[in-house]
Amino acid sequence: MKIATFNINGIKARMEALTDWLTESAPDVALLQEIKSIDENFPREHFEDMGYIVETHGQKSFNGVAILSKIPLEDVTRGLPGDDEDEQARWIEATVMGDTPIRVCGLYLPNGNPAPGPKYDYKLAWMDRLHARAKDLLNQEVPALMAGDYNIIPQAEDAKRPDAWRDDALFRMESREAFRRVLNLGFTEAFRATTLGPEHYSFWDYQAGAWNRNDGIRIDHFLLTPQCADLLGNCWIESDLRGRDKPSDHVPVWVELAA
Repeated sequence: MKIATFNINGIKARMEALTDWLTESAPDVALLQEIKSIDENFPREHFEDMGYIVETHGQKSFNGVAILSKIPLEDVTRGLPGDDEDEQARWIEATVMGDTPIRVCGLYLPNGNPAPGPKYDYKLAWMDRLHARAKDLLNQEVPALMAGDYNIIPQAEDAKRPDAWRDDALFRMESREAFRRVLNLGFTEAFRATTLGPEHYSFWDYQAGAWNRNDGIRIDHFLLTPQCADLLGNCWIESDLRGRDKPSDHVPVWVELAA
């Protein structure tokens, strides 16, 4: 089973590019972030005609997450537990019913800038809720993963110029510590389990020629429960997609599971 996570930065702007990518790369499951569309306006039928089951958790103009799957889905839920008043569409999960069922959680973690401030407080509170949900997943002792745009640079080697990010919400110590608390529950960070060293990025800013200078950061991650990590074959970043026509500022990250 091949699963990809991809922040598409707007379904309306990226419809053609997303369609081409799905046709060429053919993920079994695609976890999308920043669809920037309410559920009713998402082009569901287009992707269903391509053979995908479509589940969305949308929001007008901002945020929004989706699951596209060629494999049947069960028990779809929307919204990260822990705050009934949170209206931001940042979490969706479902069980992919392959030979080995996999619980997949697609997330779009808050950016948090400017930091410090209310947006950063929301980011850290959201990560506390993520920690609680992660513990629940581990307690179920089933293959499960949490994947998406975490808006977290885990360590210095995950940025071309780490000093430029020191005071940014993506790299502040509190953010990295919150990410590490989740990881240390017993999750495997799939990319670093398969690839070591610097110069591996999943995001490049549109400004100042960042792509041409490879001035990127790695903020899109897969975290796997032990039962899911046992199935891990490979994890990679599809970096060449950034050089295509009308790209997102992110590129897909993939895992291949023996499931």
